Amino acid sequence: MNDSPRCCGRREFLAQAGGGFGLLALAQLLESDAQAAAAGGGGSLRPRAPHFAPRAKRVIHLFMHGGPSHMDLWDPKPELVKHAGRPLPVSFGPVMTRRDVAKNPLLAPVRPFRARGQSGLEISDFLPHMAECADELCVIRSCHGDSVNHPQSVYQMNTGSVFMGRPSLGSWAAYGLGTENRSMPAYVVLPDPSSGPKGGPGAWGNGYLPATFQGTTMRAGEPPILNLSPEKSQAGARQEAVLDLVRRLNDEHLRARDGEDELSARIEAYELAFRMQAAAPEVVDLRGEPAHVRKLYGIDDKETQEFGVRCLLARRMIERGVRFVQLYSGGTEGWDAHKDVAENHALYARRTDKPVAGLLHDLKQRGLLEDTLVIWGGEFGRMPMSEQGTGRDHNPWGYTTVLAGGGVKGGYAHGATDPLGLRAAEKKVHVHDLHATILHLLGLDHERLTFLHNGRDERLTDVHGNVVTEILA
Repeated sequence: MNDSPRCCGRREFLAQAGGGFGLLALAQLLESDAQAAAAGGGGSLRPRAPHFAPRAKRVIHLFMHGGPSHMDLWDPKPELVKHAGRPLPVSFGPVMTRRDVAKNPLLAPVRPFRARGQSGLEISDFLPHMAECADELCVIRSCHGDSVNHPQSVYQMNTGSVFMGRPSLGSWAAYGLGTENRSMPAYVVLPDPSSGPKGGPGAWGNGYLPATFQGTTMRAGEPPILNLSPEKSQAGARQEAVLDLVRRLNDEHLRARDGEDELSARIEAYELAFRMQAAAPEVVDLRGEPAHVRKLYGIDDKETQEFGVRCLLARRMIERGVRFVQLYSGGTEGWDAHKDVAENHALYARRTDKPVAGLLHDLKQRGLLEDTLVIWGGEFGRMPMSEQGTGRDHNPWGYTTVLAGGGVKGGYAHGATDPLGLRAAEKKVHVHDLHATILHLLGLDHERLTFLHNGRDERLTDVHGNVVTEILA
């Protein structure tokens, strides 16, 4: 797309329509063209300058799907231990829950907490390996959102809205900063191989942003992306000749259609796929990784191997210029401990604890943690009241998200839930605040990172959000 928008096709029609709605629509189309050109033209992923000096250049988002229990992992509650077995005090008022668990007795944390590292940050025995990284962790204990249901909360944590169809955080990062490697996507998603999250791929969709900025799903092994490699009869010079012809025809087709976003994004996706045929297989080939690194991630252990491989892939991707990598732990159910917190969390903690700690250690020893932001968390937490005796229901009113590296304070706990862990109570951090802070660490002003959609400058945080300056190092 040219920097000077062409007035032809739709634009010519609207310009000839005279005043009123015709001129208004034309102005909006011209503004959209200028905006796309400023963003790199045609949905380009070339690197772009941030608004100000960033603390983080890239993000690894470890999404614990299902809702990990904050009071069993990160948020010690002595009062919950003290009052276990009793009903929730009436002073806490009515509680919105999916199931009628407000009347159920309180359930004590199922494993003890201990002070860890030089900072003395308290972390549960569920996470002994991450506990060794305590002095690198920034634990936000006062997060809160707006829905008790999985799909809506998955959308909100990823896109800022409980409604499907808005751009994800990774898409906004790609839109704002582009990629540092033209042969890899800016935004890569590594789903849990068992199944996807509740809500589906909308969690990493591009929404109304150009289609180029949607998350690209990859997997370990061959091939990393299905249908990526051509048939042997079509490879080499023959494939290049075919692609060159297709590219010329696509360019002619695009020029006749005013640079349609979906068409230009599709063309760019084809070209990226061609480049990825060489780049992606090398990224997912772990044979060159030494034995001590594989052991660090738990790849030598059957229980931690799968998540360890994906954590190692995340490190390899950000080393090669991928801007935003998202890993999901837990398929359709995941950390959703309705029946038995001890059994559920023991399983998922065993699978993920060592690989996550290995990732943090590896990033630090390679000098990457300083400018890589690592995020650990789910779509919400759990209730202090019991469910089915040993489980817990969903809780969006107070939960924990953990950050590391990328300009945040280490060995630091921010905010608090109430004494029983039911609601965020001190230094509250809404999802909008969390997103504003993540963008800030990337050098992006959440109020300036906008996209014109239906005549409105849309943004990740809508009309909300404040940067949580107290967690910045």
